[in-house]
Amino acid sequence: MTAEAISQDTIKAFVTASHFNLSKVREMLADNPALLNVEYEWSPGDWESGIVAAGHMGSRPIAEFFLERGAPLNICVAAMLGRLDDVRAFLERDATLANARGAHQITVMFHAAMSGSTEVASLLKSYGCSEGYSYALHGAINFGHRNMVEWLLDNGAQNINAPNYEGKTPLKVALETGQTEIADLLRTRGGTEEA
Repeated sequence: MTAEAISQDTIKAFVTASHFNLSKVREMLADNPALLNVEYEWSPGDWESGIVAAGHMGSRPIAEFFLERGAPLNICVAAMLGRLDDVRAFLERDATLANARGAHQITVMFHAAMSGSTEVASLLKSYGCSEGYSYALHGAINFGHRNMVEWLLDNGAQNINAPNYEGKTPLKVALETGQTEIADLLRTRGGTEEA
């Protein structure tokens, strides 16, 4: 089956699974290899493929699975995976990618924060990244990267209480997930449980 012949319901199911369900992705791709690079449009202009979905969720095994099968790498996925050389190559070709956005307008800095690689974050900053530092605190906290939380606070996060999509501040998320070192750091910098 060609990508053009795949139903929108099937594409939506595949992209949804690509956020978090590697076994479902494997099964669906085995049944229909044309799903590899299809995109689903969630809202006007908000397109998302499987690898892009894995990228903004920090689902490394799923993203790597897609790459092994030939899905194209973009700067956001490279940043999430902490692939410094690939991020550098993207930036050398096009410095404006330092402020790239993935699906749902999620910034490349958020993707970098999920990797925990302050080297990737520093590289983005050196190429002019100026967006997404405060919200990226959530990306770092979601994966327990204290070093990245500290880097973000020292390098551009201006709103330590930036709420996530659930309206929770970074401190509230850190406390709910038992990340006491990160919570202590946030408190010393003025973090609160309410936005």
